[in-house]
Formats: sequence, structure tokens, C-alpha cells
Amino acid sequence: MERILPEAAREGIEKMIEFAYSFEPYFAPTVVLVPGFVKEAVESLSQTTGQDVETLEYLLGMLICYPLGMIMLSLPHGKVKHLFSFLLGAFLLQFTIGIQWIHQLISSMIVYVMFLVLPAKTTKTLVPIFMMLYISAGHLHRQYINYLGWDMDFTGPQMVLTMKLYSLAYNLYDGELINKGKEDRAAKKCASVSVSSLPGIIEYLGYTFCFATVLAGPAYEYRFYADACDGSLLYDKSGKPKGKIPSQVWATVRPLLGSLLCLGIFVVGSGMYPLLDSSDPQNATPALITDEMLAKPMYARYAYSWLALFFIRFKYYFAWMNAEGANNIWYAGFEGFDDKGEPKGWEVSNNIDVIQFETAPNLKTLSAAWNKKTANWLAKYVYIRTGGSLFATYGMSAFWHGFYPGYYIFFMSVPLIAFCERLGRKKLSPRFDDGKKWGPYAIVCRIVTSVIVQYMIQPFQLLAFDWAVTNWKNYYFAGHIACVAFYMAVSNVPSPKKKEA
Repeated sequence: MERILPEAAREGIEKMIEFAYSFEPYFAPTVVLVPGFVKEAVESLSQTTGQDVETLEYLLGMLICYPLGMIMLSLPHGKVKHLFSFLLGAFLLQFTIGIQWIHQLISSMIVYVMFLVLPAKTTKTLVPIFMMLYISAGHLHRQYINYLGWDMDFTGPQMVLTMKLYSLAYNLYDGELINKGKEDRAAKKCASVSVSSLPGIIEYLGYTFCFATVLAGPAYEYRFYADACDGSLLYDKSGKPKGKIPSQVWATVRPLLGSLLCLGIFVVGSGMYPLLDSSDPQNATPALITDEMLAKPMYARYAYSWLALFFIRFKYYFAWMNAEGANNIWYAGFEGFDDKGEPKGWEVSNNIDVIQFETAPNLKTLSAAWNKKTANWLAKYVYIRTGGSLFATYGMSAFWHGFYPGYYIFFMSVPLIAFCERLGRKKLSPRFDDGKKWGPYAIVCRIVTSVIVQYMIQPFQLLAFDWAVTNWKNYYFAGHIACVAFYMAVSNVPSPKKKEA
């Protein structure tokens, strides 16, 4: 990245980085929650297994959330749970990213002060702006000092925190509007997660640092977290259960076992079909565009890329399913009871529906099944708040992910698929869709969705502009051309009459 920046810009960036690093001696003493023998044990395990320390720390950090969840379940409702959630979340951050945990604390405290001194009407704008600027600075720093690198740093947890505080700013604003009886369409749609007053500092830090969500999410709203901690999720004001409390055992074991299976599939599959050069993924030419790969027929290259991307996804499946179980063990993932006292389900902490995603018949279904809580954040706090702007929604998603060109190339291409789907739903579905989930038309839609999305998403993993464009160029931009051709052809098809529909 340094090669493409003017010298003056490089000097300015270097000075800003040097200034930020000058605070390190002051923050280093804050890393006090991880005993030295723990770090030594991890380093010893790293040498024994051959895995790098960062990977082991992250993996162990994810798995330790289960015994922590059991402790959380046994604690009395109230501030004790919040304090435990905060301290153990801070421990996990110090264990995995060391001194960089301070970013979570600093940004959380700045936002809390903003909530204290500014009106909700102002913080609903300023808090999202501040959090997006903070994570953007983190992304830019990472790209500058470690371009195309995959090392663990604070940006992952900070992305989760950004969604939490961005959402909380709107939750507080919606709560204020509802309390005053003011009419607001967006507030009404989000009334179930509105917050009527600012949480206390312990409750707030318990949410922002929640041990079960701090490393990989999911970033569900404060209301769900608070209800699980204060007991109102399961009990009424008199202390009686709101219904027959379901066992959380299967809701915990199922995602745990699923996550371990996904981890195994990722390790084996990615070893067989690597997307990047495992010897030097940061600098070496990716496997998709090596001379050896480009010498193969296009169908063979595409088949390889489909498999490589398929196995990469299991890395995310592991993290999200593991976090789901870690939340369910202390009922944070439980949705509560309906009016009849029947359990609603366990969707609060569910962040992925693997089968639905892998067999999605359209982009809408696919998007709804992937990283659900991020989709929820974008829908409730970006899409609805901008009058249904797809440009703002996809732009925010790209901005939140970072500034690698591959992200923007992908997100700018997604609307092309969306436009084609809307047109097909209007002109073709009424004629060919027989309503069967696995009917001929549905099967064609699933295949086409998989093929085109797998083509479009490749730059998202390749990151670099030249790698992404070279990759698409060697497919002759077939996916884009197919979308444009489809749109032009189907646009000329007469819309079906109402009786045909």
C-alpha cells in the first residue's frame, strides 16, 4: 500500500501512527487479567501442535465461552451477571489481542459520555458517525501496516462493537419517541427492541464486552442481553416463570457440535482447495490466478473456485455456531414466551442458517441466512432509516468491512443480481413457479443463484484490486455479461396478466 501513496501522505500517516503508538506505555499496564502461566501454556501448545499462537488463542477463547456460560447461568440475576460479563469479556480480549483491548474500552466510554450529555436525537447521528470513523481508522491502519495480511487485531471485535453501539443509539432514540407518544414509522417497527432509558455503566459495559459475543458476535440488541441478565426474559415481576422454561441443553450442544464439524470441514477442505497460496498468502499469487490454474479450461477453474469458497465459509460457520451455543447456555439466545406462555424459540443468537444459505433460491433468502445479526443491523438501522436505499445499505456494509477494493467491487456488483431477481420475480415466477420448494423452477433458481453469487463474491476474498480484476477478466466477465443479457432479454417479456398469476 505504501507504494501507491505519495511521499507526503506516507509521512503524514507515519507521524499519526507514531503518535498513536506513543500511548502504548500508558496502556500496557492495563493488560492484567491474563496470568503469565496461561500465555506460556498456549505457547507450549503452539509448539506441540504446529499451530500459530494467534489461531490457538482465538480458538481457545471461543471454546472457553462454554464453561463461562455455565458460570453465568448460575449467577444471580442483576448486576453480578453484568459485572461478570464485562470482566470476562475484557479477559478474552486481553487473551486474544493483548493491549489492543483498550480500543474497546476507549470507544465504549466515549460513546457512554455522549449518551450522558447529549440528547438522543443527536446521539442517533453522532454515535454511528463516531463508531464508523473509529472502525475505519482501524481498518486503514491495518491495511497500511499489514496490507492483505490476516493477523488478529482489534478490528474484528470493534466491528461487533460498532453494530452494538450504532443500534443502541437508535434504540434509545426510539424509546424516547415512544415514551413521548410521537409518531415515527421506523420507531414503531423497532419498538420491541427500543430502550426507554440509558443503562447504568455496569450494565452498559456488560453488554459491550459480553464474553459470549465479544470475539465473533452476534451483535444482538441491548434489550435481549438485559432481559437475560435481569431475569425478565424468563420470570414475571412476582418471580414466577412466564411459561414452562425449556431446557437449553440441546440448544447449546447442537451448535457446539455443528461448529466443531464445520471447523473440521474448513481445515480439511481448505487444505485441499486453497484460495490463496498457503506458503505466502499475503504476497504470492492466489491459487485462482496462477499460470497453472489459468491454463485449465474455464469450467475447471470455476469448479475449483466454487469449492474453495465453499470450504472458506465453514470458517465463519464455526465461529457463529460456536457463539450461538455459548449464548444459549445462559438463555441469552432464547426468544422468550408468547402470550400463551409457549416458548418462541432460540433465534436471538442464531447468526447463520447453513442449509438455507447453501440452497438459497434467490439473493434475498441468501442474504437473510448469512450473518443474520449484521443483516438485522443493516435492515433496521440503515435500510429503514434511509427510506429503503439499497445504495446506502450496501455502501454501509462495504464501509463497515473495510477499504480493500475487493469489498467494494463485490458490493457494487450485488445490485446487478438484485435487479435481475426483481425482474425475474415479476415476469417469470408467475409463469413458471409451481409453488413447490423443490420444483423444477425452484431448482433452476437455486442453481443459478449459487453459480452467479459464487462468481460475484470472489473479489471479497481476494481483496486486492488487481487480483480481483485479473480473476474476473479470465472468466471474460461472464457473470456480469449474463446478468446484463438476462435483464435486457426479460425486460422485453410482457408482464403476465393477473389471471395468469
